[in-house]
Amino acid sequence: MIPKETVDQILDTARVEEVVGDFVTLKRQGGSLWACCPFHNEKTPSFHVVPARGIYKCFGCGKSGTAVGFLMEYEKLSYTEALKYLARKYHIEVHEEEETPEQLQARQRSESLMAVSEYAFSFYKEQLKTEEGHAIGYQYFRSRGLEDETIEKYGLGWAPKSKDAFVLAAKEAGYKDEYLLETGLASQWEDGSVHDRFYDRVMFPVHSVSGRVIAFGGRTLLKEKSDKIAKYVNSKESEIYVKSRSLYGIYFAKSEIARRDKCYLLEGYLDVLSMHQLGITNCVASSGTSLTEEQIRLIRKFTENITIIYDGDSAGLHAAIRAIGMILKEGMNPRVVFLPDGDDPDSYSRKHTLEEVQQFIDSHEQDGISFKTDLLLSEAGDDPLKKAGLINEIADTIADIPDAIKRSVYVETVAERFGIGSDIILARVGRTRDKLRSGEIESRAREERRQQQAQRAQEQAPSASERRILEGNRILEPSEKELLGFILTEGCTPMNFESDSEFFSSEPQCVADFIDAALRADDISFSNEAFRNTYDAYFALFDEGKTQDEIVLALLNGEDRSVAGVVAALSQEKYELTVKNFSDALTTRESWLVNFVPRAILAYHDKRLQLMQNELMKELRDASAERQTEIMARLGTINEMKKTINIKLGRLKK
Repeated sequence: MIPKETVDQILDTARVEEVVGDFVTLKRQGGSLWACCPFHNEKTPSFHVVPARGIYKCFGCGKSGTAVGFLMEYEKLSYTEALKYLARKYHIEVHEEEETPEQLQARQRSESLMAVSEYAFSFYKEQLKTEEGHAIGYQYFRSRGLEDETIEKYGLGWAPKSKDAFVLAAKEAGYKDEYLLETGLASQWEDGSVHDRFYDRVMFPVHSVSGRVIAFGGRTLLKEKSDKIAKYVNSKESEIYVKSRSLYGIYFAKSEIARRDKCYLLEGYLDVLSMHQLGITNCVASSGTSLTEEQIRLIRKFTENITIIYDGDSAGLHAAIRAIGMILKEGMNPRVVFLPDGDDPDSYSRKHTLEEVQQFIDSHEQDGISFKTDLLLSEAGDDPLKKAGLINEIADTIADIPDAIKRSVYVETVAERFGIGSDIILARVGRTRDKLRSGEIESRAREERRQQQAQRAQEQAPSASERRILEGNRILEPSEKELLGFILTEGCTPMNFESDSEFFSSEPQCVADFIDAALRADDISFSNEAFRNTYDAYFALFDEGKTQDEIVLALLNGEDRSVAGVVAALSQEKYELTVKNFSDALTTRESWLVNFVPRAILAYHDKRLQLMQNELMKELRDASAERQTEIMARLGTINEMKKTINIKLGRLKK
């Protein structure tokens, strides 16, 4: 078996548009990509790839899924083979092994750390509403121009002045010291006592790509300078948080990055928050660490275009130079913008309108290599040796670019800029690339051997017949599909009934809980095997406390591809059975759910009664006289039950 950590790394790295793009020519339209479907013949493109969601969907034949699912479907690979294919593509080493009790314990430990982090998120948010938090933390956020909606949306909070307020609350809630210490939410003093790591600070939670809170940044508001008091304190690295792989704001920015096909790379928390609040939401920051390759690859999941917006001081200039080279090396397109002296994205966005900021960025964006050339030229002056060194440095930067056409274009541009022959720069680029390749020859040979072995294994393996994932009883399937669609699209959404509703409960329930309770009351399970397996898989993750997005993503990427197929088909935003009802209802999402989820359950019960009715009618023909009497009585009861349901559904009058 492939270790979970490796599977997670493969799934986090794989980009559906890159995987599909190896087999299909994709054309971008807005934040999506389109092509003629590879699974059926068509002349008009109906095959849709959505990078921000990591899925594909054909509106012609209905095929849908993630990068893993595409490989399994198109290349007829098993789940493990598809993972290995992606590992080879993204140069990820795979060491298969049996899951040991220790590994199981490690997974459970990781979930415990995540639970502690999310508890801290709620704690700091609530502390902002206290008298102390409101007077200090909230007023600070407001003084920085942040509106209430922004404070709430991004979960900003306050760590109280008391040095053990969080630890005491967390312990009372049942969290252990070891998890508080491991997440870096607490520190152990010399006397062995455990105290808060964050206190007397405003808090900025850091979210993962899927939206889970994995870390925090805390800023002191003390004005007096002190070597003992750091301006910012950040969470230490843990099993759930690796600084080099995290970006502040990525969860809130990813969809807009994909839609605009561009990411603005900033430096700090407030830079991101102020820009997002202004309306420029395709911004992230590498807060707490210098830009890393892993962070660039994370952005690359959503776009290949990065515009760096750093401070114009010396540190900002050198950070931008470094970032340009790293971005080019990853095959992406860097651009640079420097704001007027004394401004950063936070201050500049608070002084200007959305249109003014966007216009400034658009008019001052400069290609990364052109920027680096201009900057180094200004430093070289008229010194011929410095100028020669500059040309070599620029050529070495170009050599890092993977795409040959891009390299060629940059060579011509730089040659013209310096007034020398392009063949001279091209020769330097070639020599540099030869040096880079020399260290990779053996690793590539190993990779080729692994690919050959995998290819042989694939050729020897019997081809799997295409599985029908939406089979089931002809009568019950539409209702089961609708209920499962509600669960997969709205499972964690609360159901807020009016107190006089027949469904009202003093205990609030979400959609998934409401449907599950209704089915369990009559000991009902879905007749369609694929639906039933999907239902069970959903609630296994739901019971672990995972969010809706985490559940859906885990099911899409799971080993049971029939389940993944069901999820991909039913979790689409344009799920016709529910969205049509919503659009026709002309009401709020909450009111729509309160109305249609109970109706869907009643309709399902009606279908089950109809099925029972049909079976009894078949039995009636060959039954004995005594049995016929029993059947007729049973049919009478069923008719009364169906009548009651149809009155509630509005199909019959009382």
